[in-house]
Amino acid sequence: MVILYAATIFLSAFLLFQIQPLIGKMILPLFGGSAAVWSTCMLFFQVLLLLGYLYAHLTTRYLRPRWQVCLHLGLLAISAALLPIASGPGWKPEGDADPTLLIVGLMATAIGLPYFLLSSTGPLVQAWFAAERPGSVPYRLFALSNFGSMLGLISYPILFEPWLPLPRMALGWSIAYACFVLVCAALTLRGLRRPAPPAAQPSAADGKGPAPAAGQWLLWALLAAIATVLLMSVTSHLTQDIAPIPLLWVLPLATYLLTFILCFEGRGWYRRSRYLPLLGVALLGMGVLYLASAALTRNMELVVAAYCIGLFLSCMVCHGELAALKPPAAYLTSFYLMVAAGGAAGGIFVTIIAPRIFSGDYELLLSILALMLTISLMIYREPAGSPHPRISKESWLKATVFAVTLISILTLGKIFYLDRSQIKLRNFYGTLKVQDLENEAGPHRRLAHGVIMHGMQLLASDRKRWPTSYYGTASGAGMAVAQGQAGGPQRIGVVGLGAGTMAAYCRPGDYYRFYEINPLVISLARQQFTFLAGCQASVDIVAGDARLSLEREPSQQFDVLVLDAFSGDAVPIHLLTKEAFAIYLRHLKPGGILAVHTSNLHLNLVPVVKLAADQLQLRARRVLSASDAKKLVTPAEWVLISRDPALLQSGQIGKTAEEIATPKAAQPWTDDYSSVYSIMR
Repeated sequence: MVILYAATIFLSAFLLFQIQPLIGKMILPLFGGSAAVWSTCMLFFQVLLLLGYLYAHLTTRYLRPRWQVCLHLGLLAISAALLPIASGPGWKPEGDADPTLLIVGLMATAIGLPYFLLSSTGPLVQAWFAAERPGSVPYRLFALSNFGSMLGLISYPILFEPWLPLPRMALGWSIAYACFVLVCAALTLRGLRRPAPPAAQPSAADGKGPAPAAGQWLLWALLAAIATVLLMSVTSHLTQDIAPIPLLWVLPLATYLLTFILCFEGRGWYRRSRYLPLLGVALLGMGVLYLASAALTRNMELVVAAYCIGLFLSCMVCHGELAALKPPAAYLTSFYLMVAAGGAAGGIFVTIIAPRIFSGDYELLLSILALMLTISLMIYREPAGSPHPRISKESWLKATVFAVTLISILTLGKIFYLDRSQIKLRNFYGTLKVQDLENEAGPHRRLAHGVIMHGMQLLASDRKRWPTSYYGTASGAGMAVAQGQAGGPQRIGVVGLGAGTMAAYCRPGDYYRFYEINPLVISLARQQFTFLAGCQASVDIVAGDARLSLEREPSQQFDVLVLDAFSGDAVPIHLLTKEAFAIYLRHLKPGGILAVHTSNLHLNLVPVVKLAADQLQLRARRVLSASDAKKLVTPAEWVLISRDPALLQSGQIGKTAEEIATPKAAQPWTDDYSSVYSIMR
């Protein structure tokens, strides 16, 4: 019996967290590869987890065992009939509207019922276990559940993603879910032997212990909400500034789950006297790291490790305090319900509320302050003779006042002094800043997304038309445009508008067509920069994901198509697959050039582009250009691709471009397969 209970919980938890990165990667290409897609997925998971816990609470509390069996077996059968899982093409977005509801709708139809049943399994099976074995302690099953969850997460990027295409992973998951249905159905049938639930909420008179006070219920939810906000804020920060890839989804979530395992395993891993001093240092460190993130963008390993350590210590405190507050087994489903409610509230705050009320990503700092204040309030309200004698209230409160004051000063300094942003706006796709700066090139204006620069313009009247940043005349994009200018008017396509810098090359008679997914970028490029306004060519801007737009359009017959659509510090994966390059090829003239921007701090994208070109029998060469501080030009790496080998051997391109060796033992990226781990710098 114990093996059956343990196997059901472990398998459900493994599948529950295996499907999260899998479905996230399946739908990411449909919504532009933004880091916010994963945040929305996390919100969906949190809300459905809450519904699953609510289902477990209501059925075990108010339904007789026979009706529990009938209901649960029916839902299991329906969910099995919906297999295999798949993301329907009918949910592709159009235009630049906020896709949050589309993402939620797609996930609900693709995995809604299976995920709901998997999420309900943990508290449901623990409640069944407690009913069948009175006096047992089912909370260790919760630790086992989180252990299965962590294995499901970790195994995805290590064992599955590098070796299997998405359709095979989806089919394998569906087969494993069918096995879960059989195991869970066998356990459900044991419900016919269980006693009926009590008619009312247990009380001290039932020998079950006193009912938790209302304040304790709120504290359960608050601690869970703070941990969730910290998790989602750290994940969003890392994926926005590095790359929206499963590895950076998995690491913070695995760290979060590890703390659940340690705190609920039952061997006293959490000691307040040990963790609170470490927590104070970690929270201060995370605050400073957040404020100095722009200066640390090249140290990916340091940044990821520091945030994960800070997240671990923070969640150990949140979940350790939760474990210390857990009620008797009779109130188990109520406890889990409030934990799930807090998690859902944290997810709603980060995904829906914060982008609409904040101009910057301040949730991380706010969650740090909330955790410090919550723990301080708990310590202050503890009665005399508490089980934590090594930390005095006075010492901790003094430390809290100091930490909160310091973080508040740093935050205000960041907002009002260090930021120096004339404009700061935020939407689904992240935070955009417009800053006026000055260096040896003179006064200039910069557009930034997080810590990633998206374009610059010199403000002197005689220099406003100079191509700057990654688009200087010696860059791959600059040479590709210049190569064909002698032949008359050109048709130029640009994936990724930025500040509109590519419009600096336009001439009368030319046609420029920009593709941009973020409506705020379009607005800022038109209002705060003059590249578009000063362009003498015909200009169109297509709002929405570039790949989806190009799929729908007839061939544009571009002379040059520039691919520079950055999300964080990486081109979205769905724009670098073989299928995507086939779409680009359809829009090029026979003698056209595809210019792919591959400058990147953390990923070596050149082999990916080279393999895609080889698959389509195209010629590819790399162009490296140096910085020129006086012209506001930054170093850049581009790969130029063409059907015509002679085109890349002539003119300035022939003199500058380098041959690219074909990567050995590498697999080209497709819509069904991609792995970033082999190309990390």
